[in-house]
Amino acid sequence: MTRPSRALRLVMLVAAVAAMLVPFAWMIATSGMEELEVFQDPPPLWPAEFQGGNYAGALTAQPFARYFVNAGVFALMVVAGQLITSATAGYAFARLDFRGRRGLFLLCLSTLMVPAVVILIPRFLFVDALELTDTHVGLASTELVSVWGIFLMRQSFRQVPRELEDAARIDGAGPWRIFWSIALPLVRPAMATLALFAFLDAWKNLLWPLIVTRSLEMRTVEVGIASFHSTYHTNWPYQMAAAVVAVAPVLLLFAFTQRFLTQGLHMTGIKG
Repeated sequence: MTRPSRALRLVMLVAAVAAMLVPFAWMIATSGMEELEVFQDPPPLWPAEFQGGNYAGALTAQPFARYFVNAGVFALMVVAGQLITSATAGYAFARLDFRGRRGLFLLCLSTLMVPAVVILIPRFLFVDALELTDTHVGLASTELVSVWGIFLMRQSFRQVPRELEDAARIDGAGPWRIFWSIALPLVRPAMATLALFAFLDAWKNLLWPLIVTRSLEMRTVEVGIASFHSTYHTNWPYQMAAAVVAVAPVLLLFAFTQRFLTQGLHMTGIKG
């Protein structure tokens, strides 16, 4: 690679990193400003005096401890549900021979073309008919299956050598034993990738929890942050302070699972 090409590549990488980091830096700066300091013209790039008390004020203005518990329970239920459904369905589409397998898989993939907002009302009516609104079960019940997760696990299981399964089958292992003891341990990076994306999707979900929950005790973190914004008044420093705290668990999770994320995405990219 020539020197001008390397320089151009470096400039593009720096620009991409800046485009991703600037919004977070602005969020942190705003979280430390006074309430009226945000509305200065032009607004300061950094507060004259960082108001660390905004964090305590934001987290005590509403029951954010309860919000974090609700969001955590919601995310863990979604992760568990999607791991189970995606792993079993993905293995079935990858290894089991049954009539209509290809057509059913294409039908599942076709649902990805349907915007999620289109099915919000049917989902709510379904949960409301079961009298599960404003509950953790109702919150997570329609999020337990991920078509993207099924596709990810199918691609991962297709990379597992068939010879290993054939050897286990010769030794007398049944389909469930082969799935649990042979195939599943070999796709752990993909499972970790799916768990990470499922957790992120549930943790940052705003619209569905906003619709299906009614009481203050069942709000999630994202709904609690949005409640700082009203028609006539918005406390931007408090809202940004709560947002910074909400991002912290996501950053920690990504830091611990980055290696598995890379391996999982690489595994599904190999042509089988």
